[in-house]
Order: sequence, then structure tokens, then C-alpha cells
Amino acid sequence: MIISRSPVRLSMGGGGTDLPSYYQKHGGFLIAAAINKYVYIMAEKRFAESIRLSYSQTEIVNSVAEIEHRIFREALLYTKIEKQIELVSVADVPANCGLGTSSTFTVSLLNALFEYRRQHVSTEALAEAACHIEIERLGEPIGKQDQYVAAFGGFNAYWFQPDGKVVVEPVRIKDEDVMELQNNLILFYLNRERKAGSVLEEQNKKSQQGDSGTLERLHKIKSMGEHTRKILEQGKIDEFGEIMHEHWQTKKGLSSKVSDPFIDEAYDKALKNGATGGKVVGAGGGGFLLLYCPKQKSRLVAAMRELGLQPLWFRFTQEGAQISHTH
Repeated sequence: MIISRSPVRLSMGGGGTDLPSYYQKHGGFLIAAAINKYVYIMAEKRFAESIRLSYSQTEIVNSVAEIEHRIFREALLYTKIEKQIELVSVADVPANCGLGTSSTFTVSLLNALFEYRRQHVSTEALAEAACHIEIERLGEPIGKQDQYVAAFGGFNAYWFQPDGKVVVEPVRIKDEDVMELQNNLILFYLNRERKAGSVLEEQNKKSQQGDSGTLERLHKIKSMGEHTRKILEQGKIDEFGEIMHEHWQTKKGLSSKVSDPFIDEAYDKALKNGATGGKVVGAGGGGFLLLYCPKQKSRLVAAMRELGLQPLWFRFTQEGAQISHTH
């Protein structure tokens, strides 16, 4: 049996500039950190000739073409595995939660399938294979950050070049500052899923049409991402909350689906109970609310629980995609 795992991510600044509709003309930049919540794939040779898949549903089929799950199907086609395999998917967080789970699933699945075929690929090639399947084969209106963070792990800056190349650089943040940042960030689940594509479609369309308001916001978000990297590397950790607040106000203008009255209510209540900034992670519209709270954390948690929002505690991790077991 092969067990593959890859981490989900928190976008720390510049998110949204990793979409082709933006970076192909202007170049994108963001910083993101992997956290210790994972998507696992178990792969095992099957005694029968058929293919068995287990996720939120179970599929047993005789050919890859019959598979309903789009990513399972395309990944098996891509790696040319045609029969006699069993694949099981398990995750630490729910699907469509804004932490990049779909792309993390793709990276973890491909890593397991490459290992199954005894085929070595580089970390960059693994990330690009996942991008190819989701963006080119399946036509998802998403960016490249989730695949790269799932593959590379760590706390990195990502440059998205107009030609599609991605340059990965570590954010040089001191260990003690990483601990302070980690201690001051809290995730709260908004009790609703949303597909990133449904939120990003509007932003994508406006970018492709050259909408001046959208491009202006994305330019500003990219600039804030670069500034965030500077303040983190300089150890000015408490400024991160203020930048997150400004980023969230800017991001809400990208699509009518980024926020809603309940999310606005939760965010306003958070600011009144110790948070200095925050945002809905990922595309927006649901999933997790990330809040920066340097003091009065218990007060903030109590206030969010009044709205039915539970905290998810996490740690940053240096680990990227890996094969944690093979037998």
C-alpha cells in the first residue's frame, strides 16, 4: 500500500494574482504557507481487474472512462494507469473550504500514482502536472498557488511569470516571528462549502475583459502581498492584521460572491472582540474565516462561538507532498 499526503495552505498576501487571466499580462505575486492539515490518498493494487475509488462516494468501474469523479479520471488517464487499482481519499478538513483542498487532493493523488508507477518526478513537475489537469484538462477558472503550496510546503513567495513559469522563494521570517504569527492567527469554519470556481469566474471574466476596477484591485492586492513579505521578514508581525483588513476590503470588490451579510456580521463582531484584521481564505464566499488577534483570544473565540463558529487550531509546516508509507 502507498500512502501519499499533501498539506493545505493559507494564502498570506497577494491571492488572486495567480490566475492566468491576470499573470499572463501583468505577472502575479503572492506569499502562502502550508499548514498541518492534510489530504491523504491511499493506493493499492486491486486483486480484481476493476478500479475501485472511495471518497465521499464509492465507484467500482471496469475502465477509466467510466469514472464519474473528474480528477480521479483525469489523473489516471494522465499517468496511464488503466485497471486493477484501489484508491481511497481522506482529508483533515472539508472539501471546498478555501484552504485549497481540491488542488491539494490533485497533488496528493498524482504523487501516489507516480509512486505506484515507480516514476520519479520533481516537486515542480508534480505541481505543474496538477495545474495541467485542473486548469487545462478540466478548464477550472482557478490559479496555480494551491498546487504549488501543496507540492512545496513551507512558507514561500511565489512569482507567476507571464509565460506560466512559477518562481518559488522562501520567505525569510525568523523562527520566533513564525511562532508569534502562528499564535495570533485563528481559523473559524463558516459552516458552508463553496466551489472556488463559482467565485473566481466573475473575477476571471472581468480580468479577461480588462475591467479597470478589477485590475486596479488586483494590482493593489499584489502590492500588498509584496509589502506583507517585507513586514514579516522585518519582524513587524502585528502589522499583518492591518494589512489583512485592507486586503479583505479590497478583495470584496472583486466579486459579488466573495462575502455576504453573515460573513460581514461575523467579521464586524471579530473586530469588536480583539481581531485587528482578517479575511475569508481562498476565493471567498464560505469555508474558513482567518482572523489576526494579538490579544484577548479567548474573548474572540467566545464571540465567534456565539455565531456558531468553531476554531480550527493549526501549525505552519515545512513539509510538502510526500509519500508517508509504502509497503
